[in-house]
Formats: sequence, C-alpha cells, structure tokens
Amino acid sequence: MSGETTAQRGRRLRDRLPVRLRHHWKPAAALGVGLAAIVYFIGDARISPYVTSASRVEGDPVTEDIRGTVDLYDTSVPHSIQLTYEQTDFDKMMKEFKEDGTKDYIEADLVVDGVYLDDVGIRLKGNSTLSSLRGNRGMPGGGRQMPGAPQGAPAGADGAAGGQDRRQGQQPGGGPGGAGGGFGGMVQYNLSADRPEELPWLVKIDEYVEGRAYQGEREISLRPGSNAQVPLNEALSLSLTEKSGQKAERYAFTKLQVNDRPSVARLMVEAPDTDYAYDIADGNGVLYKAKASGSFEYRGDDPSEYENSFKQLNKKGSQDLEPVMKLVKWASKASDEEFARDLHKYVDVDSLARYVASQNLLLNFDDMAGPGKNYLLWYDLDTKKFSVLGWDYNLTFSGDVTAGPDDSTGMGGGMPGARPGGNAGAGGNGTTGGTPPNGLPEGMPEGMPEGFPGGADGDREGGPGGGRGGMSHVLKTKFLALDAFDSVYKKAYRELYQEFYASGTAAEGVKAIAEQARAVGAGSKELDTAVTKLTKTVTDRTTALAKDKEVAG
Repeated sequence: MSGETTAQRGRRLRDRLPVRLRHHWKPAAALGVGLAAIVYFIGDARISPYVTSASRVEGDPVTEDIRGTVDLYDTSVPHSIQLTYEQTDFDKMMKEFKEDGTKDYIEADLVVDGVYLDDVGIRLKGNSTLSSLRGNRGMPGGGRQMPGAPQGAPAGADGAAGGQDRRQGQQPGGGPGGAGGGFGGMVQYNLSADRPEELPWLVKIDEYVEGRAYQGEREISLRPGSNAQVPLNEALSLSLTEKSGQKAERYAFTKLQVNDRPSVARLMVEAPDTDYAYDIADGNGVLYKAKASGSFEYRGDDPSEYENSFKQLNKKGSQDLEPVMKLVKWASKASDEEFARDLHKYVDVDSLARYVASQNLLLNFDDMAGPGKNYLLWYDLDTKKFSVLGWDYNLTFSGDVTAGPDDSTGMGGGMPGARPGGNAGAGGNGTTGGTPPNGLPEGMPEGMPEGFPGGADGDREGGPGGGRGGMSHVLKTKFLALDAFDSVYKKAYRELYQEFYASGTAAEGVKAIAEQARAVGAGSKELDTAVTKLTKTVTDRTTALAKDKEVAG
C-alpha cells in the first residue's frame, strides 16, 4: 500500500554463515570444543618444535653490502674506527648493565677506514671481563664470580683460579702481552665508563638497518686491552692457528676513537656469526657457540634446556639444536669403551686432535674446558660429524712453557699465581706459582666448592672425568685420558709443533704483530716490555719443546 513503510527483518546469524560451514557445522563445532579443551587442560605446557630440514638457506640474507676501500682485516695497513653516540644513551646502557648485567645495544654512527655508516648498534662485549664495571661484583679486575664464593671473592680477570699442575718445580713463561696478572695467568683490565675507548665492544652493522653488512661482515668485535695492554698474544694465536690450516677469526689492529675521547690502539677481531659459518668447509653445516653460562651436560630432550649452553649461529629455521643434544647425550652416557669405539661416529677425530694439541701448544688457559668455555662446534651436514673450533685466545701464552703433550695448560693446569708476561716464583710447597698444599692459589678464599680449582682439565692421569678436581669437558678429557687416541693426538702435536715453533713461525709472528700494533699508535716503553716478554715466552716454549724427545724426536 502506497505511503506505508515495510519493515525489513535482518538476516539470521545462521544465514550469514557460508553455505559450506552451515552444511558441516557439526565437525567444526567439535574441533572448536576440542581446541578449547586442550587450551584449558594443557595451556601452560611448553611445546618444543624440532626442525629436521637440511636446507642451506639462511633466514637473514645480506641485502646491502658496503664494500669500502680497504680490506677490514688487512694486517699490512693501519686501520681506524670512530664511534659516535649520544651520551644519554650510553649512560642509560651503563646504568642498566650495572644494575642487572643487561647488555643492550645503543645506536651509534661508525666511520671505519674513512667509510661512514650511520645507525649501527654497539653493546658491551664479554662476561667476566666486564665485571669491574659493576663495582667488582664478580672478581677483581673483571673476574666472573666463582661458584660458591662470596661476593667480591678475589680471583683473576677472566673467570676462575688455576689449580695445581702435576709437574713439579717448573718455571712458567710470559703471557698476554705483559698485561697485569691474575691467577693462572689471567689478565686484569681496569675498565671504567669514563674511558669508553677502552671498553670491549661488539659493533653490529645491521642492528638498526636490516640486511646491511660491511665487506660481508655484520659484526666487529673490539677485544679487551688497549695501547700497552693490546692483546698481542691473541693476535699471535689467531695467526698461528690460521697458518696451520685450522679455522680462525681474522684480525687487525686499529686506532679507535669514541666521541671526543683520545684515540687508543685496539685489536679488532672477526666475530663468529652467520657469515663466519659460510667460510667453514663449503658452508654446508651448522655452527654452535658454547656459552660461558652453560655446560656440556645432558638435560633431557627439551631443546629449551640447552638454550643457556649453546647458541646457534646460522641456518636458524632450517636447523636446530638436535645434533648437539644427541652429541651431549651420547658423550655423557658413553663408557670409556664406548667412547673409544664410537667417537669417530660423532666427531671428526683428526680435527679434535689438532684442536686439543693446539690449545696445549699455545698455552691456552681458557679453552673448551676453561671457565669461559671458549669453543665452537661445527656440525657438517654432509658427514654428520662435529669438529671443535677455537676462539677467544686472550689467555694464551700464559703458564708453564715446559708443558708437554701430557700436561695440562688449561683451567686447573695453568700456573696459579703466574703473572702474564713474567715468571712466577716458586711456591713454598715445591710447586711454582705459590700454590699451597690445599691446591688453592695464594689469596683464594677457603670454602670453595669441592673439586673446583684443583686438578687439571687435561691431566691424562686424572682419568676421563678431567683430572682430580679441575674444570673439564668430557670430549677433551676422555680424548686425552684414553690410550685409544694417543697416537692420533701425538701425531697432531708433533706436526703442529713443527708448524708453530720449530719453523720459527711464532718468533717471526711476534715481530710482525708488534709492528702492526705500533702502526696504530701503540708504541711505548710499556708495549716494548710486553713484546719482550711475549718473545721470551715463545723462545722458552720453543726451547723446552725441542728438548722433549716425544715432541721433537
């Protein structure tokens, strides 16, 4: 009827649903009820995904590679780095670090060898080395708090005290470039927020600009130590490792200026990351970094239980921690007989032999069995085997220069109380370094956890557990303890002795590295003293090994 308004009824809810859903509403409803029940009953349970793909694809490709004009790690030329940031950002970063140990990035502008990059990320780099910045809440000089020790317990700068070596009456040699000494040859750095040019930094090129790299590098590590304390020993160790055919980070010395502060000489080192893994073998593998806070202990089959022990550096999303978990599980449960018989199924034995021999020859206090757990695991996706790779060599060339292939040079075996770069006096109990009868270095607190600072990690008489009371790593300690691997280890040791020392490579390397440091402004009487001490260590080490018939023949 005209003039009347016809009221329209709205569509019912069921009419608004798609036809297919209306026809099959019962299965959909059942699925919804099931999901609700799952969320209600196990909603707080942790789901641990496993990735088993063998893909070689990386999830974070480089999309902008700034080439520059000078090879970043060309040791034949001096380098320069400038970092500029807002002081308020730095102050906030330092405040957070002092309060809870957080190491967050702040924005900075970077000029490297004259090439400008804006908005890079920089953060503090290190663990024990940084503790002096927190009011010495760990160990004096930057040491990590020892397990069971009271706050502020004295110890060395990079982790813990060395224990008593089973060799008697030996004279330890020099250490890291003449830097200040600590227990076991540990280096002490008096770091301060007032001297940011001396802080250990990690520079991240792509932190705020996704996909950016500089000469293929996304990270640059500025190592602890400046000017007279610049770590000559680390540069020498990296050089020798690389020349022996083993994987090692590239390095170069650089002049560093932060804001308007004075320039200092620093050692910059390639950071193990996604791009570092590309250069190992043909890149078809997964690189894992051991964390100082973790352990090589089997913790079950939940990957989240290993996140504090290992960091996966490449192929994230296509690979995971499962290979490491399997290795840890086998190594932790294997008897001596099983370990000797089956190690080759999990690990490249020749590679492990060269790694362990190298750490001994380089007098590395802090290798895979040390307080910093400084090692990488490379899992080859073709052979399905692991190789152990070294990194972080700032505690090399400290300890007993006469140590042979059967003697410990690492945690629990370095000469406790030895001053890097110098000789320690003989202790009153007939050992070097002033180790008292209780096995603790002088000045160490009583009441330490049982077995912590005592025996050697690589003491072949100490059994597969890693010696009597020292820190250990089952791969290294069982490898050294079992006679089944003696021939392959000694063969690697003799070959590397020839390459490092008998050939004169180490002695020549000290001279070259000293000149590189001087070229960026490290020249001083103190540096000359450090060079003299490192030269003496290398000379004494060469002489001692040449007298060892098992090594030199």
